[in-house]
Amino acid sequence: MADNVGYRTKTWHSTSSHKSLEEVHKSIAINKNDSFFRKLLAFTGPGYLVAVGYMDPGNWATDLAGGSKFAYSLLSVILISNCMAIILQYLALKLGIVTGRDLAQACRDHYSRPLSIFLWILAEIAIIACDLAEIIGSALALNLLFGVPLVAGVAITALDVFLLLLLQHRSFRYLECIVIILIFTILSCFAINIFLSAPRFADLMLGFIPTTQIFTNPEMLYIAVGILGATVMPHNLYLHSSIVQTRSYDENDLAKKEAIFFSTIDSTIALCLAFFVNAGILIVAAAVFHTRGMHEVAEIQDAYQLLTPLLGTQVASVVFACALLASGQNATITGTLAGQIIMEGFTKIQMHPWLRRFISRSLAILPAIAVVWYFGQNGLAQLLLFSQVILSLQLPFAVFPLVKFTSQPEKMGIFANSSLLYLTSYIIAFIIAILNMWLLYSSFLLFYP
Repeated sequence: MADNVGYRTKTWHSTSSHKSLEEVHKSIAINKNDSFFRKLLAFTGPGYLVAVGYMDPGNWATDLAGGSKFAYSLLSVILISNCMAIILQYLALKLGIVTGRDLAQACRDHYSRPLSIFLWILAEIAIIACDLAEIIGSALALNLLFGVPLVAGVAITALDVFLLLLLQHRSFRYLECIVIILIFTILSCFAINIFLSAPRFADLMLGFIPTTQIFTNPEMLYIAVGILGATVMPHNLYLHSSIVQTRSYDENDLAKKEAIFFSTIDSTIALCLAFFVNAGILIVAAAVFHTRGMHEVAEIQDAYQLLTPLLGTQVASVVFACALLASGQNATITGTLAGQIIMEGFTKIQMHPWLRRFISRSLAILPAIAVVWYFGQNGLAQLLLFSQVILSLQLPFAVFPLVKFTSQPEKMGIFANSSLLYLTSYIIAFIIAILNMWLLYSSFLLFYP
């Protein structure tokens, strides 16, 4: 064990003294004498920041399309995707806790400089694509609720940078609390809409059982793969491996084992809440649209406009748009944080926190303004699809290094993946890679038949 730890320290820790998110690194103290529930509360937070990416506006279009066209049949795909996400996020948090390196830093330290630069560029493209979906979601929600023009709505979303600066300057806990409040706002909104839509419980439960039709029906398979691509986000792997390091605990194997245990509980609970949101979108679409013969409702603005006349109350549309606004704004906050982590981790660029965030935010805001200005409200569904395709293309370049690093005893010591987890992780990685390449190919045929 001592040899393994020594090699890991020499391999990764000696390359740089720079810490991930240095201004909040180890800023939240963990008292080793606290009770189980106090420790759980102390470790609670990072999982919810990660869960935001699993319920962002990029998921909404695929869930709406799946529910309106195929009723509850694709609930099983959301469940399987969420299980995959729980395993991958477990690997990410374990990497950060055990090695003290986030995924971006680990890639920089392990791979050659040209390959690290290549991975950094891909990660930045993924951040832009992710932010594109989030910004469009927020701007569209502002437009639906208050009539704010889309371009102005995009500009308003830039204000989250100042919120992030303010909250993180005071305490990282403030940022986590705001995100958790917004998550429960989204959950409450969908709980209301599920109640109003009154789905048939028996049909709903049957949807969690996978069917062969998912593979035999090309259109259903396309939406299923889209759900997978929209669920597992590459930037979340970078984000999670970094923000778990905001907790301060002893640097020994026992303390790290305890940190992994509590962080896993935090992450799993948060991702289960994200599962409820994604399933809720599909359930509402199935109960309201599919049962009435409306099988082509895939755009967010169409769903908003149809909910009121179909359910007979304005409340349904309002809470739908409120959930969209909370989802988009939540995701832009965590997306900005992930952008900072990726830039710092791959490049070691040292600059003031506000400038780092301004640069990473501008990389997403400026392209978003350009595309929204050009497309307007028409074609927003295609833009959301495009962003998910870009994310799908980049995902394997984050998943495979993560699985590789966490499976190496010389880097992880006694915390290296077991044989079963090693095999399961690589199976997930290959499934994601193959299905996402299929999604990319199918999307290309869709745009260029």
